[in-house]
Amino acid sequence: MKISLIIPMYNESSIIDDAVSTFGNYMKEHFEDWELIFVDDGSADGCGAPVAAAHEKDERIKLISYQPNRGKGYAVRQGMLAASGDISVFTDCDNAYGTDVIGKIYDMFAENEDADIIVGSRNMDKTGYEGYTFVRRLASKTYIKVINIVAGFGKYGLSDSQCGFKGFRTYASKKIFANCEVDRFAFDLEAIMIAGKCGFHFAQMPVKIINHRESKVNVLKDSFKMLSDVRKMKKRIKKLEIK
Repeated sequence: MKISLIIPMYNESSIIDDAVSTFGNYMKEHFEDWELIFVDDGSADGCGAPVAAAHEKDERIKLISYQPNRGKGYAVRQGMLAASGDISVFTDCDNAYGTDVIGKIYDMFAENEDADIIVGSRNMDKTGYEGYTFVRRLASKTYIKVINIVAGFGKYGLSDSQCGFKGFRTYASKKIFANCEVDRFAFDLEAIMIAGKCGFHFAQMPVKIINHRESKVNVLKDSFKMLSDVRKMKKRIKKLEIK
C-alpha cells in the first residue's frame, strides 16, 4: 500500500531544512512505497529550494509550487489531487504532531478496511492537549465544540474536526477535493461535509501536539467568521452535484 504525505508550506525557510530531513528520513525508514509532496503556497522566502534540491537526490520527494499565495486549503487540495498513493495524508510543515502518527495512521488504514477517512483528535486522550496553557486549551476545545455542533459533525463521531492531521484513501480524497472550493482555514470543514455527502466512512485516532508553535487563529474573531463560512458551505454543498 503506497502512502502519499502532503506538507503545505508558506514562508517556512526557518524550518524547511529540518522538515525535509525529518519527514524524508521517516518515510525512507518506515515505508517501501511512498512519496513526500511539499506544496509551496506562494512563498516569498525561497523555502521551496531545499525541497527541489532533495528531489534531485530522491524523486520520491516532490515539490508543487505556484504564485501567488492562495491559502492552506488550496495547497492541501493541490497536493491531494496530485497524490498517487493508495492513501493520502496531510500534516503541517512544523511537524506539530510528530512523525510516529504517520505510521500509526498507515496501520489503521491497513487494519480498518471500512475507514475511508481517518481524522486525528486531541480529545481522545488525556495527553492530547499536553503543553497547552489552560486558557488556550479551553479556547480550543470550546471553538471545536461549537464548530462541530453547527456543522453537524456529531453524526460522524468526530471530536476534533480542526485537527491538522488527516488521512484519506486516495479514491476518496480525489472525489472530495475535486469538489472543494475553500482556499483557507475552513477547508477542513468543507472536506468533511463533502465526504459525508458522498457517504464515506470516518474513523478517529488520538494525537497530541508535541511541537508547539504560536497559533495563527484568533479564536474570537475567527470563530464568527468560521460560523459564517459553515453556513455558506452547508448551503452550497446541499445543492452540490458531486463530480
